[in-house]
Amino acid sequence: MVERVLATDAAIELIERLRAKHGPLMFHQSGGCCDGSSPMCYPRTEFRIGGNDQYLGEIGGCPVYMDADQFAYWKHTQLIIDVVPGRGGGFSLEAPEGVRFLTRSRVFTDEEADALEGAD
Repeated sequence: MVERVLATDAAIELIERLRAKHGPLMFHQSGGCCDGSSPMCYPRTEFRIGGNDQYLGEIGGCPVYMDADQFAYWKHTQLIIDVVPGRGGGFSLEAPEGVRFLTRSRVFTDEEADALEGAD
């Protein structure tokens, strides 16, 4: 099975720490503005998913979403959520930890893209 979103071991470890502090979490891949294009981590009940948000999958038991218009540009790539030193824009839960989530990506192979198209 091809997954649209994955997380590194470092990201999973951070997710577990944040979940212990804040309870159930969710991610929304930011499309720009204040936080660039960072994956934003929120308490699951504090971010409202809208009709234009595309579900991508789960990382560390947390659902991940992206705006459908942005997804149109990224649908050919697998998102890999990682953690790097430094502070993001401040809206995401990891900001006080001195690290930030970062999205890396890779283009799906033709075979993976075909498999995803059949699954969508």
